[in-house]
Amino acid sequence: MLEIPAQAWEWVRRSYIWRSLFRHGYPDSRKNQSLAVFTNVFLHLHPVKVRRHALAIPYTWCMGGLSFFLFLVLTLTGTLLMFYYRPTTEWAYSDIKDLETVVVFGQLLRNMHRWAAHGMVITVFLHMARVFYTGSYKPPREFNWVVGTLLFFLTIMLSYTGYLLPWDQLAFWAVTVGYNIAAATPFIGNEVSFLLFGGYELGPNALLRFYVLHVVGLPLITAFLIAIHFWRIRKDGGISGPL
Repeated sequence: MLEIPAQAWEWVRRSYIWRSLFRHGYPDSRKNQSLAVFTNVFLHLHPVKVRRHALAIPYTWCMGGLSFFLFLVLTLTGTLLMFYYRPTTEWAYSDIKDLETVVVFGQLLRNMHRWAAHGMVITVFLHMARVFYTGSYKPPREFNWVVGTLLFFLTIMLSYTGYLLPWDQLAFWAVTVGYNIAAATPFIGNEVSFLLFGGYELGPNALLRFYVLHVVGLPLITAFLIAIHFWRIRKDGGISGPL
């Protein structure tokens, strides 16, 4: 293995380029390791040290990490699916059938997205159940519990908006139930249904609105709240320990 001479490292460390990128010494001590985390845009969300109980799988079930992993899978597979899908009533169903029969690995790609969506709903629910039964929502973590509740609601909305996109009979009539529920809201039912579905019946406007919400609006809000959720975990003392 090629070793870089100590003099070369010293020259790099003293150079203006190094000091402009890293405003601390090489992470060879606890102090510099901490500074490397604090000054890095990708690492500063995570704590420098992790308590031993935070690594106990029987306590956390890793449900939070699994939920985030599934969100990343959904983001990747959803982006790839956008190359083969057109959000119009004329082409939506045929594009889904082409994914299953024409596109190479299209069936695998769609199934990965579908099952990851189901899995995320389950893992987020189990994560909230674990937090509740272990009392991890108590002070000073009550604000983060509210953020987690919002994330669970957004997870449900992501699944619901994606349900209409295949534009088949199952999706159409399932979303029709939601439309009728929204229309039955006292006093503002018609306004709510018109806002969400773009009209007074399911059609091209509803499909387009659900598509925009599913691929742009809801994912951006979800990613923003996930960042806040991770940041608050660190600021509240890390993952809560056993009571």
